[in-house]
Amino acid sequence: MKPDYDVVIIGGGPAGSCAAAYLVKGGLSVALFEGETFPREHVGESLVPATTRVLSETGAMPKVDAAGFPRKYGAAWTSAESRNIVTNDFSKLAHDFGAAEILFNERDQPGVDRDYTYHVDRGRFDQILLDHAESLGAAVSQGTRVLRADFDNPDHVSVTCRNASGEFDVTARMLVDASGRQTMLGRQLKIKVPDPVFDQYAIHAWFEGLDRTALTVNTAKADYIYIHFLPIKDTWVWQIPITDTITSVGVVTQKHRFASANTDREKFFWDFVASRPELADALKQANQVRPFKVEADYSYAMEQISGDRFVMIGDAARFVDPIFSSGVSVAMASARFASQDIIAAHEAGDFSRARFASFERTIRNGVRNWYEFISVYYRLNILFTSFVQDPRYRLDVVRLLQGDLYDEEEPKVLRAMRETVTDVENDPTHLWHPYLGTLRAPTAAPMF
Repeated sequence: MKPDYDVVIIGGGPAGSCAAAYLVKGGLSVALFEGETFPREHVGESLVPATTRVLSETGAMPKVDAAGFPRKYGAAWTSAESRNIVTNDFSKLAHDFGAAEILFNERDQPGVDRDYTYHVDRGRFDQILLDHAESLGAAVSQGTRVLRADFDNPDHVSVTCRNASGEFDVTARMLVDASGRQTMLGRQLKIKVPDPVFDQYAIHAWFEGLDRTALTVNTAKADYIYIHFLPIKDTWVWQIPITDTITSVGVVTQKHRFASANTDREKFFWDFVASRPELADALKQANQVRPFKVEADYSYAMEQISGDRFVMIGDAARFVDPIFSSGVSVAMASARFASQDIIAAHEAGDFSRARFASFERTIRNGVRNWYEFISVYYRLNILFTSFVQDPRYRLDVVRLLQGDLYDEEEPKVLRAMRETVTDVENDPTHLWHPYLGTLRAPTAAPMF
């Protein structure tokens, strides 16, 4: 009996929508089931340039351009402390380690035709991508939740869904899990594991009329994404323009701090923001236009991300920490790479796990690079500003921040950063030793 579709996709976020677009353009029949009804709010509102390539290849870029989202030309970081430090390793580089900024146009990037990307209202952005996939021919069903998948039949996957009309089954040759942090397939197969390092907690809201220059070094660049580190270990605040007047602000810290604070969300947010008085004052003068939302337990891995007749993409496969806006980028890149292998598998009539080895290897390498970069940053964030301002390493750091990190095993800059962190850890007299963070990645590669 012929399956209903070539591919069923669980989830209509950027990963699922982009996978649907690629696959339909590749000649496959696709059904996409999204549990919610769009538009819906979602965190992860700042893109990196690597997403441009996916938007262009799927044909969605003109629609995103037409949406009028704020352009994002670069990124900046601030610290609660600011001083000049000179070390033996960077003897020719005296700098203010409390601030750093990069422009995306400092380095050309394959498949990227512009020097900016966007800050986005994810409700609108995700709607655009989902509508685009549907316009190409994907059968999209919103308000339809996938309950389970059955792989017993070697010729197809059977997916049980539920919507307002009740339960029903759909069959396909292949299943793509893009269910986000619901991790539908990971939970069903019992292959989801907590991250050994990151146990982060985020609380965020939107504010109207925030003075974005309150903590900026260069007021002309106030519309960058800003990461403000707080004088609290492993804790930071994002500042992301959503419109000309609305700004998304979120506090990210380790989950145990919220538990130990024994307080409500609002008090927790304001207590932490108060550690950067200029930001707290600016926020209090703004008007909060969305209630606080919490993101917790979002750092995890899967023991495998592909198998016979399935792949996992985006947050359904892996999520670490949003400090470098990696979430949407990894989601869309994983859709791109997975779709290439799925189309090839369809042409070969073989959907066994071996057909997805290229996808798994590529995404494993890319996310490992993100993981290492984020781990080093948390361990010693002043090292990051040193490397950004060092001409020997700056373009390599820009490359990582562009999201261009899938085509080599380990960028040289990561090796240099890791070696420097080790030197600092092993030398209690090092000027940077007091600035070591508490999060410390294991020596072994993180489990996928």
